[in-house]
Amino acid sequence: MGLKHNLEELVNTPALSAWLDDNVPQLGSGPLQVDLISGGFSNVVIGLNRGGPSMVLRRPPATPPPGAERTVLREARMLSALDQTNVPHPKCFGACEDAGLIGAPFYVMEKVEGWSAQIVDGVTTYPAPFDKAPCGYRVPYAVVDALVALANVDYKAIGLEGFGKPDRYLERQVDRWATQLASYKEKYDYPGRELPGYELVESWLRANTPANYEVGIIHGDVGTPNMLFAEDLPCRVKALIDWELTTIGDPLVDLGWFLGGLRDERMPDVGTSSLNDTSHWPSRQELIRYYGAGTGRDMSHFDYYLVLARFKAGCIMEYKVAQAAIGKLDKEAGEFFSGIVLDCFASAAEIVKRIG
Repeated sequence: MGLKHNLEELVNTPALSAWLDDNVPQLGSGPLQVDLISGGFSNVVIGLNRGGPSMVLRRPPATPPPGAERTVLREARMLSALDQTNVPHPKCFGACEDAGLIGAPFYVMEKVEGWSAQIVDGVTTYPAPFDKAPCGYRVPYAVVDALVALANVDYKAIGLEGFGKPDRYLERQVDRWATQLASYKEKYDYPGRELPGYELVESWLRANTPANYEVGIIHGDVGTPNMLFAEDLPCRVKALIDWELTTIGDPLVDLGWFLGGLRDERMPDVGTSSLNDTSHWPSRQELIRYYGAGTGRDMSHFDYYLVLARFKAGCIMEYKVAQAAIGKLDKEAGEFFSGIVLDCFASAAEIVKRIG
């Protein structure tokens, strides 16, 4: 859920106009018109118009969470670097590190027209005709096309060496998410609870971490709500958006995250995610093969990435259960997220049991 934002707190129009004159002349030279497109806890998106093409400004909210200013500049650096590639993304026209200009660092990017999946009452929905077969069948292939393009980028060649810490990236994953899960006890005074399947999954991940992987760019939050799709057919991604979690590591992590709720050919008795009707989508295996063909990567250990994605999601979302336990979130929401967390660990454990 977004927050209420006061545009006067977010944009110093005279100062921003002067900066745009010097740095983004493509926007035009007329009076600057601004409007709030979206706002949340971690970032705010503001529409800009000066008579030329419409653009958007992205910045932290007036009261930013820790690290938000650094994050917005990392996004700008990533988008600027991707301008040299065929990865679908919004073009970055300029970034400002000076927090004094409008109250926070920001960047200005292309306004990409297109549709995104919407989350309504916890369920992911799609506009017609992409909500059902045959057109809907192409949606995940379009997503994987975008991920293939991203995975095939030589991050050093586009100036992103030092952007992340790829060494031992996979080896750090279990500790990172297990530590986050454990932190809820102190942060929320939450005693924790039994999470069936957790211990099996944690130990399996530690024992089956792939020894080698091909380093590349990770988006970090791959999903159809974080993509802009073309309005016409065939389905294709016009831009990957929301790059807050981007880093350098193993790009297969992105694919594992995206495929978590899809049907598995090896387990026809196990249903797909209740939060996203993917019954008319291709299976995990079809998309794994498609990604492998497009990237040339070895996909033989992909179960690790599927299990890791479920483990990570369960560890992250348990904070909602912790908030509900101490009254910071309503009981119904706590029960909703509780079911998701339990399903994450149960589905990961099911994969582990079946593959041996």
